[in-house]
Amino acid sequence: MNISNTIETGWIAVIVVNYGTAELAINAVQTVLDHSHGGRMVRVFLVDNASPGDDAKTLTDVHERRAWGKRVTLFLETENHGFGRGNNVVLRALAEMDDKPDKVLLLNPDAALHNEAIDFLAKALDKEESVVAVGAAVLRDDMSPATAAFRFPSWRSEFARILAFGPIDRLVAKHIVALPPDHPAGSVDWVTGAAVMFRFDALVRVNFFDPGFFLYYEEVDLMRRLRKAGGDILYVPTAQVLHAEGAATGQFASAQARQRDPSYLYQSWRYYFERSFGRIGALCIAATLWPAAALNILHRRMRGKSPSVPLFFFRDHWTHVIGPLVRKR
Repeated sequence: MNISNTIETGWIAVIVVNYGTAELAINAVQTVLDHSHGGRMVRVFLVDNASPGDDAKTLTDVHERRAWGKRVTLFLETENHGFGRGNNVVLRALAEMDDKPDKVLLLNPDAALHNEAIDFLAKALDKEESVVAVGAAVLRDDMSPATAAFRFPSWRSEFARILAFGPIDRLVAKHIVALPPDHPAGSVDWVTGAAVMFRFDALVRVNFFDPGFFLYYEEVDLMRRLRKAGGDILYVPTAQVLHAEGAATGQFASAQARQRDPSYLYQSWRYYFERSFGRIGALCIAATLWPAAALNILHRRMRGKSPSVPLFFFRDHWTHVIGPLVRKR
């Protein structure tokens, strides 16, 4: 879809990528339109990622009925691109404009602005030239804070994640990926993709999201590349969004039931770790997860609990992670 080149300079683009959550996406867009953003010019770009059902029609009808006009541009895709490539559809279109945005906010369809988050994030981004991305705090439905700032994954964090044993978690606490929900404002490795604002020129320099990812790890990879290029990432908890975690993916639909992880999660894990640590490094890290998974099954069953490793972990991990890494030349 072509975007008008008549927008004034110094504006902010907000991108929402929807897949099967039309009503949530509509609410996310409306919360953007309902805030003032400190007087900044903001336009929303709403992507429907070839959703099943009537999402495309629903979004089109609401766009007309609520008279969103040029404030909201619809991209009705015929292919599900995944999260990163779905955002890239808009990012590449923005790069072709004469008057490009200064900043881009990525907002999950299952997230909604709770306060003037865009204003808070934009001010933080403008304060230091070295800062290339800033992330908002995430609030659950009961208004309690959720984790929104993180460390980059490592072999220690992955071993501890799969083992899921308290004493080991405490031993490697400085390597655990998730930072506490009450983590203070400041520099972090990466922030949640639920609500993150970037300098647009910084995204251009790293060529946006890596299209090798379908879903998961794509925002971690993007921020790893931004930091590698010399940029800083800030967590800004004064900016707040409400987030129905997992509503857009269904991954946390049943917190109690042990589930089988989708193949693309394993594939994204492999791709991220291979890009970050090389093939041999990724293979070594992947190999440590098998004893961790075996120990998880053992210690949890000894305590009368169900294992926390995903169903069919060993089969899927071999098929989508170790096997491809071993065969790759």
